[in-house]
Amino acid sequence: MNTEMGNQKSLLITIDGPAGAGKTTVSRMLASHLDFLYVDTGALYRGVAFEVFSREIDPENDRELEKIVPDLNLQFEYSNKGTRLVLKGDDITDRIRTPEITMLASKVSASPIIRNALLDVQKQMGARKSAVFEGRDMGTVVFPDADVKFFLTADVKARAMRRFTEYGDGGKQCFDEVLEDMVKRDADDSSRAIAPLRPADDAIIIDSSGLSPDSVVEKMVEHINSARPKTRILGQDQGRRKF
Repeated sequence: MNTEMGNQKSLLITIDGPAGAGKTTVSRMLASHLDFLYVDTGALYRGVAFEVFSREIDPENDRELEKIVPDLNLQFEYSNKGTRLVLKGDDITDRIRTPEITMLASKVSASPIIRNALLDVQKQMGARKSAVFEGRDMGTVVFPDADVKFFLTADVKARAMRRFTEYGDGGKQCFDEVLEDMVKRDADDSSRAIAPLRPADDAIIIDSSGLSPDSVVEKMVEHINSARPKTRILGQDQGRRKF
């Protein structure tokens, strides 16, 4: 563990933001730097989406969603391959990063039934602190009293290119299709009635459009090491205050 961060072991840190902003990479790097637990809450919703997809359930049918909740049994396991998501004993980590599951996850995350089911799971994980939680409503809904809150964003074209690159040669979509999906998902996530995507009032907002993951983590660590200021804007957003 970085000895400089030794006095920060009791912190609960949240990192929210839209798809493709680099949250996963940055959250993992920050958690590793701090020797904290890393929790990808988006993976939980992808896990639910995978179950919905597998059972061919309508994600807007509350009655059908209620039926799958008792059988979800989602948990994280830690191995030499890193953090793995396991559904009913089956490792689904590599099967939840497809365009279909990505869009479906956005739909199931709007369901009060699913959100309530996963809320308790997430709160239990955060009870001991010393953790970095990545998601879309961690700082606003799940952990409104988190010690440090970040909101990571980027230009939508930059985010779409990251996601397109992530899909690799095996992707089924061209860049324009990925961009179109991302614009739609942004609109869906930001306009939903329950837990819409938005930065917490006291979040530190970082625009990562022109920043490397190392640079983003460096800025985060700099903030964590400093006295906690009011919400500030970091990164490439011109005309706004930089930290």
